[in-house]
Amino acid sequence: MPLDAQALSTLVAVLAVAVVVLAVWVAWLQRSDALLRRRLRRLIGDGEGVGLDELLDRQFRRLDTVAERVDALNRLHHELQGLAQRSIQKVGVVRFNPFADTGGDQSFAVALLDAEGNGVVLSSLHGRADTRIFAKPVQGGRSKHALSDEEQDAIRKALSPAGV
Repeated sequence: MPLDAQALSTLVAVLAVAVVVLAVWVAWLQRSDALLRRRLRRLIGDGEGVGLDELLDRQFRRLDTVAERVDALNRLHHELQGLAQRSIQKVGVVRFNPFADTGGDQSFAVALLDAEGNGVVLSSLHGRADTRIFAKPVQGGRSKHALSDEEQDAIRKALSPAGV
């Protein structure tokens, strides 16, 4: 059954459209391929003369190195966090006048405590003739030694959230 001229021209038009669509699709695929290659080069480096397996192996080694560094940093972080808990973090200061015959608040009590309320309270009593300094250990915000009101105030100030 021979094709008439109109059917033939319709077939040619359909084939021409199909060729154009295929050409556009091939162009799009080539552009996508070029973008993927560019991204892959940026990810794994130049890689001239190196196979994909070797490039992936190199990336896995880098990941292992980064993981080791992160582990070391985590260990250091925990060590520093432990040191910080035992360092002086809380300070309370009280100035006072213990003797009526001296002028000014020349005496003081200072509490120096870590995060758990452990440390020392230092007191200085200033008189006309001399100055006396005392140090008393503090555990959990308390001392086994008798504390003056000012020393207790200094510890309270150090342990209060505002530090005042």
